[in-house]
Amino acid sequence: MRRLWAAGEAEAIGWGGVSLVAEATGHSRTTITAAIKELSRLRRERKPQKTRVRQPGSGRKRLTYKDPKVIEDLQKLVDPFTRGDPQSPLRWTCKSTRKLSQELKKKGHNIGWVKVAELLHELNYSLQSNPYSSVNIL
Repeated sequence: MRRLWAAGEAEAIGWGGVSLVAEATGHSRTTITAAIKELSRLRRERKPQKTRVRQPGSGRKRLTYKDPKVIEDLQKLVDPFTRGDPQSPLRWTCKSTRKLSQELKKKGHNIGWVKVAELLHELNYSLQSNPYSSVNIL
């Protein structure tokens, strides 16, 4: 939608609008030019079509594809600190995602804490701790 908005602004400006909008928004000139063509096609057809901006298979590869050992190393870090019923599919860990990210970086993995949280979620870990885990019952 931002591309189409930028294309509309460039058309409204007229001559030199593509360059001005590209400089103001940070979009490339070719992106805005392609969006102008798409806008004119949409106006002719009067119905939106789903078109791909990128080719299939393009874009950033998944971290687990580029670095498959990261899952194994994450499980080694988390397993000693895993809590929960072994029969239950829901587990949780006492370590924070930021600390896990730092430890994985020490092992040579380029990973942030948000991605660690996503990987833990994929591994069926809850990102909430047990409410009674930090309470000392007397």
